[in-house]
Amino acid sequence: MASRSINKVILLGHLGKDAETKFTPSGVARSTFTIATNRRWKDQQSGEWKEETEWHNVVLWRSENLANYLLKGKQVYVEGRLQTRNYEDKDGQKKFFTEVVCEDVILLGGRGDSAGASGGEYSQPMSAPRSAPRAQAATPAPADDFSQGITDDDVPF
Repeated sequence: MASRSINKVILLGHLGKDAETKFTPSGVARSTFTIATNRRWKDQQSGEWKEETEWHNVVLWRSENLANYLLKGKQVYVEGRLQTRNYEDKDGQKKFFTEVVCEDVILLGGRGDSAGASGGEYSQPMSAPRSAPRAQAATPAPADDFSQGITDDDVPF
């Protein structure tokens, strides 16, 4: 019997900058963006609350229309898989780059909302259509439950 493996990533965070979309020579859209996620814990030694921000590189294929809504500060829910690529830099050194290849994304809102775009939830499945129970299960809880207070000061650009 063959062994199973799973490569699944689920992120809920804020966009660090507007998505950038480029096209392959054959005309396929490739959008890239970064998501910041926070982790908060109480230090056992000092009793102080600590917070750490982790940055994730995300690539989204064939969704140039959705990329227009992926703006700095917006909160997003992303499902996908990890992919590591490698290349040689100009000095011949081998470099590795790990990113999340996005299969599903849901725009939840955030500071980037404008009056015309707020209040709605936009969803863009990246894979084959899924059954209704699966799609409902993938919808995260309201944003208030996950708010860790990320501010513009947390975004390094």
